[in-house]
Amino acid sequence: MAFRIPRPDTAFSTAPTGKRPRQHSEKHLDFIRKLPCVVSGRRPVEAAHVSFASPLYAKRAAGMGEKADDRWVLPLSPALHASQHNANERLWWEGTKIDPLALCAALWGVTGDIESAEIIIKAHREKANCRTQ
Repeated sequence: MAFRIPRPDTAFSTAPTGKRPRQHSEKHLDFIRKLPCVVSGRRPVEAAHVSFASPLYAKRAAGMGEKADDRWVLPLSPALHASQHNANERLWWEGTKIDPLALCAALWGVTGDIESAEIIIKAHREKANCRTQ
């Protein structure tokens, strides 16, 4: 007589916590689309997901063809959003001198409060010495 030992689906996963479903928030995406571009200060904007990983922010990398969770999104002008996608993303953000993950976390914390978000964006732009284009 043979015994079967049950094994959870994640028993041999190479990921620390296994595959997690993407977290989606249409409310946060709508909020982000009402804000000025974090680099140029202009409108209109698109919701641009930041894909690279950072253990400092407990952010995992988005895989090929996969978007990051909606908490990792920033408002970028359409041209800058396209530029972000066509470059090495980490180097692209380094070139702006903006810490995108710190800014994402700050905006996530004030979702729905446009006045606070605009103050946060302005402070990050000033720290990075961004100029309105």
